[in-house]
Amino acid sequence: MCMFRPACGGPIQYNAGLILRAYSNARATWCRNMTIGNMKQVSEWASSVDLPDFEQRVIQASHQTPVLVDLWAQWCSPCLIIAPVLIQVVEEYAGRVLLVKVEVDAGENMKLAGQYRVKGFPTVILFDQGEERGRFSGAQPPSVIRDLIEQNLQSR
Repeated sequence: MCMFRPACGGPIQYNAGLILRAYSNARATWCRNMTIGNMKQVSEWASSVDLPDFEQRVIQASHQTPVLVDLWAQWCSPCLIIAPVLIQVVEEYAGRVLLVKVEVDAGENMKLAGQYRVKGFPTVILFDQGEERGRFSGAQPPSVIRDLIEQNLQSR
């Protein structure tokens, strides 16, 4: 068991072996289920997108259904850890929210990270009615993701 003290509060205990197993499983699952840059469907409500399709697949689509955008990088361990968590949470909402993954190192996708002033990866941004409604950075537990979604769904 290890401990660290995050900037926001008291010490947190974690099992380093469990974290490494989660990372390995997340990476294997993500690599198996996702092809970067070709918009392969990961689940019924999750897919990937590149810069040329971002306006249509995120901004315009968010006028119908809120869209959670995951800006991630293949070299980023927290990105690989949160990937299956995002998919799981979005599947719980069964179409009331969509997930779009943007691999920032593919093509010209880094321009999106600049446009939305992303400072670290992963950064997850919720779009609704064509506008950003909330965001978080780093690998977060499902409860944080659900809270972001719920705050937006209540205001619809």
